Amino acid sequence: MSKHNNEKLANEIKNAKVVKVEDIPAKAIILNSIVEIEETVSGKKFNFQVVMPNEANMKENKISIFTPMGVALIGYLEDSFVEWEMPSGVQKFKITKVEQAPHK
Repeated sequence: MSKHNNEKLANEIKNAKVVKVEDIPAKAIILNSIVEIEETVSGKKFNFQVVMPNEANMKENKISIFTPMGVALIGYLEDSFVEWEMPSGVQKFKITKVEQAPHK
Protein backbone atom coordinates (compact mmCIF):
# COMPACT_ATOMS: atom_id res chain seq x y z
CA MET A 1 0.00 0.00 0.00
CA SER A 2 1.32 3.47 -0.82
CA LYS A 3 2.35 6.02 1.78
CA HIS A 4 -0.70 8.14 0.82
CA ASN A 5 -3.09 5.23 1.38
CA ASN A 6 -1.34 4.14 4.59
CA GLU A 7 -1.74 7.62 6.06
CA LYS A 8 -5.35 7.89 4.91
CA LEU A 9 -6.22 4.47 6.33
CA ALA A 10 -4.43 5.22 9.63
CA ASN A 11 -6.46 8.42 9.93
CA GLU A 12 -9.70 6.55 9.16
CA ILE A 13 -8.90 3.97 11.86
CA LYS A 14 -7.99 6.70 14.37
CA ASN A 15 -11.35 8.41 13.82
CA ALA A 16 -13.46 5.24 13.52
CA LYS A 17 -16.41 4.72 15.85
CA VAL A 18 -18.19 1.49 16.71
CA VAL A 19 -21.92 1.74 16.07
CA LYS A 20 -24.83 -0.64 16.34
CA VAL A 21 -26.08 -2.07 13.04
CA GLU A 22 -29.44 -0.36 13.49
CA ASP A 23 -27.67 3.01 13.83
CA ILE A 24 -25.86 2.76 10.47
CA PRO A 25 -27.45 5.12 7.94
CA ALA A 26 -29.21 3.34 5.04
CA LYS A 27 -27.00 5.14 2.51
CA ALA A 28 -23.69 4.21 4.20
CA ILE A 29 -21.37 1.79 2.42
CA ILE A 30 -21.02 -1.41 4.43
CA LEU A 31 -20.28 -5.03 3.61
CA ASN A 32 -22.61 -6.21 0.80
CA SER A 33 -23.61 -2.67 -0.24
CA ILE A 34 -24.30 -2.16 -3.92
CA VAL A 35 -22.48 0.99 -4.98
CA GLU A 36 -22.20 3.35 -7.93
CA ILE A 37 -19.28 5.76 -8.01
CA GLU A 38 -18.22 8.35 -10.54
CA GLU A 39 -14.62 9.35 -11.21
CA THR A 40 -14.76 13.13 -10.95
CA VAL A 41 -12.33 13.98 -13.77
CA SER A 42 -13.48 11.56 -16.48
CA GLY A 43 -17.09 11.13 -15.38
CA LYS A 44 -16.69 7.36 -15.79
CA LYS A 45 -19.09 5.39 -13.60
CA PHE A 46 -18.42 2.10 -11.85
CA ASN A 47 -21.01 -0.23 -10.32
CA PHE A 48 -20.17 -3.03 -7.92
CA GLN A 49 -21.01 -4.77 -4.69
CA VAL A 50 -18.58 -4.77 -1.75
CA VAL A 51 -18.16 -8.36 -0.55
CA MET A 52 -15.90 -10.65 1.45
CA PRO A 53 -12.79 -11.82 -0.45
CA ASN A 54 -14.13 -15.33 -1.06
CA GLU A 55 -17.17 -13.84 -2.87
CA ALA A 56 -15.22 -11.38 -5.04
CA ASN A 57 -15.81 -11.86 -8.76
CA MET A 58 -15.15 -9.11 -11.30
CA LYS A 59 -17.47 -10.79 -13.85
CA GLU A 60 -20.29 -10.31 -11.34
CA ASN A 61 -19.12 -6.79 -10.35
CA LYS A 62 -18.26 -7.93 -6.83
CA ILE A 63 -15.12 -6.46 -5.25
CA SER A 64 -13.45 -7.52 -2.04
CA ILE A 65 -13.81 -5.24 0.94
CA PHE A 66 -9.99 -5.50 1.17
CA THR A 67 -9.24 -4.09 -2.30
CA PRO A 68 -8.00 -0.49 -2.40
CA MET A 69 -11.44 0.66 -3.57
CA GLY A 70 -13.27 -1.44 -0.98
CA VAL A 71 -11.12 -0.08 1.84
CA ALA A 72 -11.52 3.47 0.51
CA LEU A 73 -15.32 3.38 0.46
CA ILE A 74 -16.39 1.59 3.65
CA GLY A 75 -18.33 3.90 5.94
CA TYR A 76 -18.86 6.70 3.42
CA LEU A 77 -22.34 7.94 2.55
CA GLU A 78 -24.08 8.44 -0.77
CA ASP A 79 -23.22 11.87 -2.26
CA SER A 80 -19.83 11.92 -0.49
CA PHE A 81 -16.47 12.31 -2.18
CA VAL A 82 -13.49 10.07 -1.51
CA GLU A 83 -9.88 10.20 -2.70
CA TRP A 84 -7.71 7.12 -2.94
CA GLU A 85 -4.41 6.35 -4.59
CA MET A 86 -4.91 3.85 -7.38
CA PRO A 87 -2.17 2.33 -9.56
CA SER A 88 -2.62 5.29 -11.94
CA GLY A 89 -2.33 7.89 -9.13
CA VAL A 90 -4.64 9.64 -6.66
CA GLN A 91 -8.19 9.75 -7.96
CA LYS A 92 -11.30 11.41 -6.60
CA PHE A 93 -14.68 9.71 -6.76
CA LYS A 94 -18.23 10.79 -5.98
CA ILE A 95 -20.43 8.13 -4.43
CA THR A 96 -23.57 8.53 -6.53
CA LYS A 97 -25.69 5.62 -5.29
CA VAL A 98 -25.72 3.21 -2.35
CA GLU A 99 -28.18 0.37 -1.90
CA GLN A 100 -28.18 -2.36 0.71
CA ALA A 101 -28.36 -5.88 -0.67
CA PRO A 102 -31.13 -8.08 0.70
CA HIS A 103 -29.91 -10.35 3.48
CA LYS A 104 -29.25 -13.93 2.42
